[in-house]
Amino acid sequence: MENKKLASQLLKKSKTARYERFGRLISLAALLLIMLVVVSIIVFVASKGISTFTNDHISLKDFFLGTIWNPGTNTPSGHPAVGALPMIIGSFLVTLLAALVATPFAIGTAVYMTEISPKRGAKFLQPVIELLVGIPSVVYGFIGLSVVVPFVRNVFGGSGFGILSGTFVLFVMILPTIVSMTVDALKSVPNYYRQASLALGATTWQTIWKVVLRSATPGILTAIVFGMARAFGEALAVQMVIGNAALMPHSLVSPASTLTSVLTSGMGNTVMGSLQNDALWSLALVLLFMSLFFNLLVHFIGRKGAFKK
Repeated sequence: MENKKLASQLLKKSKTARYERFGRLISLAALLLIMLVVVSIIVFVASKGISTFTNDHISLKDFFLGTIWNPGTNTPSGHPAVGALPMIIGSFLVTLLAALVATPFAIGTAVYMTEISPKRGAKFLQPVIELLVGIPSVVYGFIGLSVVVPFVRNVFGGSGFGILSGTFVLFVMILPTIVSMTVDALKSVPNYYRQASLALGATTWQTIWKVVLRSATPGILTAIVFGMARAFGEALAVQMVIGNAALMPHSLVSPASTLTSVLTSGMGNTVMGSLQNDALWSLALVLLFMSLFFNLLVHFIGRKGAFKK
């Protein structure tokens, strides 16, 4: 009898074990909820986005290669005017140019903060970077409208609205993201790499260039891709300075548009289920696929970096 009582007490779960099980269930429920939300968003956007091709019978060629965007009307050649090519090119141009301009500044800032003067970097530059992250998009857009657009107009010509203005605004917006992640990548390089390089007679700059930056290359590339992902998805600030003209960009100072700027300006002015609305959902689907592509690219770069280590 005593043995049975002792066995039942030993088999009975303790209070700590019950808490642990409850914690695991809560974590699992949160994970499943997040996965359900993500899958639901993808399915919803995909179902709406393909309506242009299934319900409205627009061909993929007319949508992706067409250069005239005015849903509900036809082009002079008789095809539906739902060409998304100007917005796709506009999105890629501002994204690539912003990343191209921001990357040298971000790497230089990160090198100063981690390799040259870590104390000053932590004391002065880190708060500035955090402040830039916290500024709302509309403030960036308003500054761009008041400062960047007149500057581009006076220096480069044109109306000031265009891809170049969008590039300058996005450059400032993605700079904190690339700097922060590059700093983390540089800090993750083991100190004995630096010590071994200096012990072999290399100078500080040779150590930074040939050892630290090369070792942190996967992390730096990940930072750049994250910055590009943010630039590609930015809507409000770009919409305020790019001109919102759904035309093929002929120069960097001519008005253009991006996927996000067309979506934000047009979604509230269409009727659900109409061709105009379906075409906007197709743009949203393209935007979603590009976001997934950037995420996959980040994972691929991370895995390549892990394999090298």
